[in-house]
Parts: sequence; C-alpha cells; structure tokens
Amino acid sequence: MSTAPEQRRYKLTDNVDFLIIGCGASGSVLARELSRNGFSVVALEQGPWLDRKQFTHDEYRVQAQNLLTNNPQKQPTTFRKTPADKAVKQPAVIYGRMVGGGTVHFTANYWRFHEIDFIEASKKGAIAGTGFADWPITYADLEPYYTKAEWELGASGQAGASPFDPPRSKPYPLPPMPVKSSGVLFEQGARKLGLNPFPAPVAVISQAYQGRLPCAHCGFCQGFGCEMGAKSSPLPTMVPQAVATGRCEIRPHSYVRKIELDAKGRAIGAVYFDQHGKESLQHAKAVIVASNGSETPRLLLLSKSNRFPNGLANSSGLVGKYLMFNTDTIAQGTFEHELNEYKSIEVTRISHDFYEIDPKFGFYGGGGLSARFLWTPISFSFGGVPPSAPQWGSEYKKYLAKNFNRTMMVMGHGTSLPLADNSISLDDTLKDAWGLPAMRVTYKDHPDDIKAAKYMNGKAMDILEAAGALQTWSFPVGEQNLGYHLLGTCRMGNDPRSSVINSGHRTHDVANLFLCDGSSFVTSGRGQPTESIQALAFRASDRITALAKKGEI
Repeated sequence: MSTAPEQRRYKLTDNVDFLIIGCGASGSVLARELSRNGFSVVALEQGPWLDRKQFTHDEYRVQAQNLLTNNPQKQPTTFRKTPADKAVKQPAVIYGRMVGGGTVHFTANYWRFHEIDFIEASKKGAIAGTGFADWPITYADLEPYYTKAEWELGASGQAGASPFDPPRSKPYPLPPMPVKSSGVLFEQGARKLGLNPFPAPVAVISQAYQGRLPCAHCGFCQGFGCEMGAKSSPLPTMVPQAVATGRCEIRPHSYVRKIELDAKGRAIGAVYFDQHGKESLQHAKAVIVASNGSETPRLLLLSKSNRFPNGLANSSGLVGKYLMFNTDTIAQGTFEHELNEYKSIEVTRISHDFYEIDPKFGFYGGGGLSARFLWTPISFSFGGVPPSAPQWGSEYKKYLAKNFNRTMMVMGHGTSLPLADNSISLDDTLKDAWGLPAMRVTYKDHPDDIKAAKYMNGKAMDILEAAGALQTWSFPVGEQNLGYHLLGTCRMGNDPRSSVINSGHRTHDVANLFLCDGSSFVTSGRGQPTESIQALAFRASDRITALAKKGEI
C-alpha cells in the first residue's frame, strides 16, 4: 500500500484556505494553482498515491482487479434505464481512483471543444424532452486556458492541421507523436473518401519536456500508468509542483462521506474515512469538490441536512441530473501485412469531418473518428475477433497468432444529449464498504445519440474498406449501461433555478463551496472531455483566487 511522500502536513484543526476533494484531472490543477497563489491547501483523494515504479503491465491486475480504477466490490453501483425500472447491481461507472485520477490511465486524447459545443442549443434550437442549453461561457472565454493546459502539462500536436480546428492563440508546445500503421492506413482511407485526417493531439510528450523524458513507445498506454512519466497526467506534473510550494498537502486514502456546514450554512470542511477506517473532520475556509461527474453529485446528495434536505447545494433539484456518457462505436479491420499496433500510444490520426453532422439526416449530433487498437493480448482473445472467426481450439489459436498484429480499429466518439432522467442518485438499499448508500445510475441514450453513433460507425467502416482491409466488422451500436465519461451532473449556468454552479464554479446555494470537474458540463462535447475539464480548472483557479483576495469567499 502506498504512502504519501515527504510534504507539508496540516492538522485536522488547521483551518486551511482550501480543501479540495478529489486529486484527479481538475483537483490537481486547482491544488497547484491555489497553492502557488499563496493559499494553504489540503487535497483529499480516496485512492492511493502510487509511484511510477509501482505501475505494471500485468493485464489481469490492471484490467480485472481494478488496480487504477474504482473497485466494484468495495464501491458497488446499481443501474437502471429509467426511474420506473428496478435498479440492478452491476458496474455502471469507471473512473480513476488514485492521485492523478483517470488521467493516469486514460488514452491521452487531448481535444479542445470547438466553438459550437458552447452555443449549440442557440444554433440548433430546442430538442423536445431534453435539457439542451448553451453554456454561460464561450470557447473564446476558455481558449487561453486550453492553451495553458497544453503548455503546462505538455501536449503534442500540430496546430492548423485540421480545417475544422477552432481558433488558438499558440501552437502546441511539442510536435505530433510518430504516426503508427493504423494512422497511415486511416489517413490513406480517409483521403480516398475526401476527408481531412490529421495528427492526433495527445497529452503525451513526443520530446523531452520540462525535465520529463519522452514516450518510450512501450505500448501499455490506454488503461495503464506510464512508468516514464511521458503521459502528461497531473501525477508527474501538477502534483509534485503543488507539493513543492510547501503550502499543499495531498492526502490519499481519504474517503469523504460528507461536507460539513456551520449554523450559517457555510462549508467548514469535510468528514472522511482514512485508510484505517477512522473518521476525521478536516477544517477549511472553503471547499472545492473535484471528484468527477459521478462522485461529486453523490457526495452532495450524501451531505443532506435540515437546511438542504434534498442534498447540499441542491435547491434547483438538479444535482445528479443530466448525466452524459458520450457515445463510442468500434469498427475493426484486418489487413494483409503486420501492423504491430501493440506498440506506442493508442491514437496518432483522427478526423473531425463529422464534428457537426449535417441536419439533413434528421438528427442532432456529431463527433470525431480515431484510428487505434485498444486491445491487449488477453482482451483481444476475448473481445477483439470477428463473429466469423473460430471461437475455440487450434483454429482459434491460429487466428489469434496471425491477426493480433494485423488488426486495427476506427472508433467513433460522439455527443450525448442531456436528459433529466439520466442521473446519479443514492440507492435505496445497497451500501458500499464504508456503510454509505451506493451510487445508483439511471441512463438511457436519446434516440438521436444512437442515430448519430450509427452514422459515425458507418463512416468508420467506410474508411477501413477504403484503406484496403481484407475483412471489416463492427460492434453493435446500442444503449449504454457503463459510463467512462461522467459529465453534466452539476451543470453550470447563470440561473440558480436551472443550474447548480455559476460560471465561476461557485455553487448558487453556498458561497464558499465550489465544484469543478466533468459535472460542470452543460453539453457533452464530442467524446474527449479531459482537456476541457483541465482548462475549466485553470480558469476556475483564477476566478476563485480573485474572489479570495477580495475577501468575497
């Protein structure tokens, strides 16, 4: 079990300036920025603080035993499609559960939102039965912080390579990663179809950067931690820089159960269980929740009180509502020659030609396509072969031996409409390992999202065929019951009746309580939310700092 390295230690009775709950994509950015701005900070993280030497390429430990993610044995969830259905116990969300959060094991796609993502409701009009709305901020408001995220963390890409790119104030700090076989084939097939493939922007450093070594192309990237520190997770970047200020303590193994209020309705800290199960209260002048789009609303609902009987900061009734997963589709192809896709990062070429699907097709939505191969040897043997392939025996073994190195995929990443019934709530009966109500997920894809996903999957198949695949097949496109991108559950807005936080991430109900993670999203974007989450965190840090220095928190 990991222990935190040498760092500043605060007492529980120390009334620190900021208590941050969650030390992942956004929480670590907030911790660094606020501690650098002169504030005392404690960041509580429910998972461990792993050293890079503790990462492993053991597929079973990482993928089957949840080494880096939430454990469904200790943190069970239930799922239902609609509020009228009975919730059934099953894994329903996956997120990074360690210092660094999901950025430790993510694919490292680092896409900016486009201008349309912030104003789509105004452009497209209302969609019946949804909470489709504009953001209270625009792309222009967030652009400087996209740039800051790319330069502070380290992103590789080629500015201007796509004709669909939104405006940017600076190029990427590093050139694109070397193209893989899947990228070459994707580019050839896409160009035959008149499309505009371009180098994938990724949060992986292609050259030495700020004291970190570049990618060694080991091939264990998506789903695994990076021993090199080349993946631009906050673990080798934001976290050590926050600790280096001498004003920030990262406290792992801290499972928060409640945000505590005083008699005036102000947050005074959080109650949490440490790794030994002992319950403690850390005092703070202000609290920032950055726990992801599922755990943040769950914590607010757990923090109900006489003042907030329906959950903390929930006068709107929208805490947990409008959950969005994004859509994902998979098309695969086998080729004559070896591709050796097991090497290096996942994605080196993408296309945004269908970022906005033409409304003439009769549905809302859009997305991006990426060339990749996400299978490890074990997972490929279980899920990566076509239905027509042998499924057992010597012929099955021959198929795996020949085609593991000859297979690639094109994934479609798309939009999810915000539906009020799609939500995070507390289960009525099931408890977690700490005796707290388990998370209940309610989710049913909007028909437009399914139509858009099928459209994207068709384009992916077209590209594989144009690239010369000997055989192509795709996975069925249907309704989702497991979420990786956890977005929209505490949405941002100007009106306290229709949102949970304002444009500065401050809750409408509690002046010294802030929320900043995927829960803030008003729309889902096109399938790669991490850079937007981190850009929002940099922006929130500036807003929170300004309020604190003016004595307005």
